[in-house]
Amino acid sequence: MNYDVIIIGCGVTGAACARALARYQLRVGILEASNDVANGTTKANSAIVHAGYDPLPGTKMARLNVAGTAMFPALCKTLDVPYRNIGSLVLSLSEEDDETLKILYDRGRANGVPGLVLLDRAQALALEPNLSPELRGALYAPSAGIVNPWELCLAMAESAVRNGVELHLSTPVTGLARGAEGWSVSTPRGDFTARYVVNCAGTLADQIAALAGDHSFTIRPTKGEYFLLDKSEGTRVEHVIFQCPSRLGKGVLVTPTVHGNLLAGPNAAPSGPEDTANSAEGLAYVRAAALRSVPGINFRENIRNFAGVRANSDHEDFILEESAVAPGLIHAAGIRSPGLSAAPAIGEELLALLRQAGLETPEKPDFRDGRRRIRFHELSEAEKNEMIAKDPRWGRVICRCETVTEGEIVAALHSPIPPVSVNGVKRRVGAGMGRCQGGFCGPRVQEIIARELGLDPTQVPMDWEGSWVLCGETKGGAKA
Repeated sequence: MNYDVIIIGCGVTGAACARALARYQLRVGILEASNDVANGTTKANSAIVHAGYDPLPGTKMARLNVAGTAMFPALCKTLDVPYRNIGSLVLSLSEEDDETLKILYDRGRANGVPGLVLLDRAQALALEPNLSPELRGALYAPSAGIVNPWELCLAMAESAVRNGVELHLSTPVTGLARGAEGWSVSTPRGDFTARYVVNCAGTLADQIAALAGDHSFTIRPTKGEYFLLDKSEGTRVEHVIFQCPSRLGKGVLVTPTVHGNLLAGPNAAPSGPEDTANSAEGLAYVRAAALRSVPGINFRENIRNFAGVRANSDHEDFILEESAVAPGLIHAAGIRSPGLSAAPAIGEELLALLRQAGLETPEKPDFRDGRRRIRFHELSEAEKNEMIAKDPRWGRVICRCETVTEGEIVAALHSPIPPVSVNGVKRRVGAGMGRCQGGFCGPRVQEIIARELGLDPTQVPMDWEGSWVLCGETKGGAKA
């Protein structure tokens, strides 16, 4: 298949790039190694929209963080993505932290972060009464927020697909060759050609670059582990609570989620690019650090642990540039925190880099953006009755914890980017996100996927390809 632009990777960066390109009369393809979008770092992070006081002034990180954060309210409204502008607090717990807060305040002002305020102990406790007795003061950033990161990625990718971008899942890139007419891109599912290639491969971005003979950067994957606590802990704090950052990152945070849970994490440990295993040592560190900020957290209400891998690199800044040795290859690499916050602005930055490299972008007169996802539990009684009258499946609750109906699951399975796994449904509609983590609804979700997609139940994975739930039948006839 021949394209003007091929995007490698469909995490939040690749999806933002695809949505930006979809506004123009171009042939655009996305090659994603996984069987779903948002299946790497995008689905396993802190879900924070950072204010932008942390990056050094003058860096791409600083500029794109502040610009991206400013885009979130309108973007999430357009794409119907859960987002809350709750603000953040960076805590001072020592004299050394007092000096760090002043540095962050000055840095944030230089970066153009709006509304920054240095609070004393009493002012901080007035906002958050459950903070540490060690508290000395805090930096308040009202522009910070929280978002559903995988739904943001999905919504941007769906917008792109609805406007003609072609998404190829389960299509890992195995070769890149530069020819007279552009790039030949090899995959196990066939070869593709494109005038330009955008490398949004996350923790594997250096490997993609190396396929083109570019060894200008190295990804140094860093794992972060988390606790996700039940909604009974979801009101423990009302803002994103940070400790002062260190050379390892922004440190362990405590935050509400857009779903009403409480999240604590991450630590920072060197890892492989796809190593998402939890460790007793890592989780113990996260727990102790979180309790230092918010001592009252009840970790007995934990419902899930998970880990994500950050695409740290040997560069201090985001790597957003055309390759010096492979013309027409645009890198979006080393997109670590605040990568999620910067993603909408990074999409526009990649568009600008492609134009600088020679890509012509005639406007598409019929570009259609925006979407609405029906969340049954948010409807009024009259709206619920209307939906059920049209289709009884909207009244059949499959996930009791999150009140997700069969109608929502079926709608997701016939959406522009349908899920093919139990966790793919979970990311789209929330079935399995609650206290029992799919213990009740998981088998029913699997049955619905098989029925709607015409699959044998043994062909429905839990998440990625090969993560089988059912393998066959026992001698007694039961599935195993």
